[in-house]
Order: sequence, then C-alpha cells, then structure tokens
Amino acid sequence: MDLWHLSAESISSLVKSGDISAREVAQSHLDRLAEVNPQINAVVDICEKDALAAADIVDAKRGKGEPLGILAGVPVTVKVNIDQKGYATTNGLRIQKELIAQEDNPVVTNFHRADAVIIGRTNTPAFSLRWFTRNSLHGHTKNPLNSAITPGGSSGGGAAAVAAGIGAIAHGTDIAGSIRYPAYACGIHGLRPSLGRVSAHNFSGPDRFIGGQLMAVSGPMARTVGDLKLALEALSVHDHRDPWSVAMPYKGKPYSKKIAFCDAPENLKVDPRIKIALREAAGRLEEFGWQVEEVSLPPLRSAMENQLKLWMAEMEQATASLVEQEADPDATLVYSRLLKLASPLDNNGIMRVLQERASLTRQWRQFLSDYPLLLCPVSCSLPFDDLSDLRTEKEFEQIIEDQILQIGLPFMGLPGLTVTLDRKFDRPVGVQLVASHFREDILLSAAECIAQPMPVTR
Repeated sequence: MDLWHLSAESISSLVKSGDISAREVAQSHLDRLAEVNPQINAVVDICEKDALAAADIVDAKRGKGEPLGILAGVPVTVKVNIDQKGYATTNGLRIQKELIAQEDNPVVTNFHRADAVIIGRTNTPAFSLRWFTRNSLHGHTKNPLNSAITPGGSSGGGAAAVAAGIGAIAHGTDIAGSIRYPAYACGIHGLRPSLGRVSAHNFSGPDRFIGGQLMAVSGPMARTVGDLKLALEALSVHDHRDPWSVAMPYKGKPYSKKIAFCDAPENLKVDPRIKIALREAAGRLEEFGWQVEEVSLPPLRSAMENQLKLWMAEMEQATASLVEQEADPDATLVYSRLLKLASPLDNNGIMRVLQERASLTRQWRQFLSDYPLLLCPVSCSLPFDDLSDLRTEKEFEQIIEDQILQIGLPFMGLPGLTVTLDRKFDRPVGVQLVASHFREDILLSAAECIAQPMPVTR
C-alpha cells in the first residue's frame, strides 16, 4: 500500500517505531499531490521545501531518541485563511496575495508542536463566504468523488485534499458549516469544536468583530474518527494569544447515554436518503447501549436568523468595501443575496441579538443536559450541485433553508461532528452529531459506533 493511503494514527505509530521515515511519508504525499491536485485544485500553495525539512527534523529527533509529538510525521494541510509564517494569508483574495504572514497562527504552532508535517495550503472561496469553493485568485476546487457536486465550503480545498489522499488530516474553519459541510460533501468526517477549544488568531490582520469572535472556530477533517481524535488533541493546546481559548480537559463528566433524534428540523423537508441514514445510525447507536428518543429541537430558526444578522453586520463593518474592491463575481453575488436575507442591525439591534444569544444558549444547554447527544441531519439536502448558489434567487434561498443546522448551531458556539455513512451512489450521505460545550468526547465516542474509515478517492 502506498503511504498516502495510511491514516494519521498508522503513520504516527510507524514513524515512532522507525518502520518508516517521516521523509518517506512526506515524499509519498507530495507525489500524490502532484498526481491528483491538477484535476481537483485542492491545494493552492505547495509547501514542499518546508515539508521535507520538517520531516527531516522529525527523523533526526527519532534518531536521537528524543520524544516525538502525537502527529509525528503525519502530513497535514492548512487553509489559506490562516497565518503560516512565510506564506500569504490570501483567504481566496487577489487583494491579499501579498499578505505574507510574519508569525504562525496558533493552529500552525500546535501542528508543529505535535510534529505534523504541513505539505500544503488549501483553497477557500473568496472571503471564505460560501459552501462552494471557487475564487478569482486560486480558481475552482472540484470534488474528487463527483465533479458535478460541490466539494463544500468554505474549507472545500481541505476536504477535497483529504478525500483524495493529499494529507491524512486537513485543517478547516467553521462559522456556518465550513468544516461540517465540506466533510459531508466529500464523503469524509469533520469536527467543529466548541468555541474556545482550539486556539486560533491571525496576526496578519486586526481582531475580528464580535460575530466572528463568537462563532468562528478551527477544527480537523479526516477519513477516520480516530484521526479526528488525534488532531483534536494536537490542536487543543491552550494559547493565551487567543482571548477565547479555554484550557479544558478532553474528557468530561460521566453522562447518560440518551440521544435526542430529529430527522426534520423546524419541520423542513429532508431528503429521504438522509432520513434513512439517520434511522440506520440510530439503530447502530442503540446496539451500543444508547437510548434514542424522537424529539423537537429548541429554537433553531431564530438562531439561524440571528447568526445571519450578526455575520452580515460584521461583514458590512469589516469587509463591505473589500468585497467591492476584490470584485470577485461569485462573492459579490452571494454577499448581496445574504444581505437581503439579513435585516440590518443598529446598535440596539446588536444588543438584542446578543441578548437573544444568551437565551438560546441557555435553552440549548438545558436540552443537551437532558440529552447529551443530538442525532440530526448535516443538511436537509444531499450535497448540492456545484455552484448552484449562483443560480436563481429562489434556489439560493432554498440552500439557506437546507443549511439551517449549519448556520444556527454556531450561534450558540456548540460543537458538531459530520459522520459520513454512505458513499455508494453519486452523492455521499452522512449525519450530524451535536453535544454541549466542550463535550467533543461524547461526539467522538458516538461517532466511533457508527463510522467506517473512508477510503481514499482515486
């Protein structure tokens, strides 16, 4: 088997034992990148020189008998919207193509600390704005499973890379589904951690406004749940440079094995394949001793609406002029359509949105105290046709409806995990697991009951 097929767990174990070298692993993945990336355009900045140097450092440490990190020799990718010293933090923008980072984002710092090997930087739509991945600077990322469907966004490049065997783990960011949805679309697994679990900050720009501070997180995507666990451990090192970073233990208090089951949030129409997958997942979890109860969810539509309001208020304050300056056709259209769906906020409106966030978070925490795990759709639809958000306004509005769980849950800062269950047909299908704050241990434990390792897409 080629080394690029291996999981992060296997690679780390083999590198630590000396059965393979980190350089061999890095070169295998770089060769795989050269072979398949021209067809999918997942990686838009290749870190070959630095990757091989990092691999040599890992091999030298092992040769000296020095302890190795938990991701020893594991090839990973990071998204082009985070700082990596010496590389441009483009965020998919021509106006930022010369924005060279002088200091690593804590995500990159923690990957280095874990002895991971960063082999490339992955694509995102302009401003990381969409569930589709195309921009005027780096071009169009294609889904390696099926080029007719979106690879997801905004971390579509990372999801496509992992699915195609370019790295065992991909970094993504999620403010409205940008980890969970690309994992879903590309047929892998993706974890949106709790706000504060994974430290992150870009030193190349100013701090974000309150919307981004409260809802945006970094997290991993991978082909196995075990690799998500490994990546989360590596990325969860507290860093005071992120003011929201919280040094929380990975494992929480004992919990009752009760699952809240919802296959039609807000009574929306959900694709039949998704409903079947949810029932199958519930059945498997019952075999592992979970008690499943069909329930109605706490308010979700108001969370989605408030999230959109706060998100658009932030964009109007921070990036409206940049959208005009960048003049990316996709971003310009999507931004204008989002503005129509989100009523503008004055100072009083922002205060009311934040007040409602506290109320909604309280309700969801109570709900997730009664039911430590929620099993629900990732999206109400199977992965969308590629670029379908650029079609009619009616289709765009339906996409927003279908993504209610992607948009609404981050408003409360909750963690969520996409588990792919089925890649047999033209579009993969998966489910979403949700838990209360800092209970990623529950998500990952339950995911191990229902998930299968996803093979590399050839």
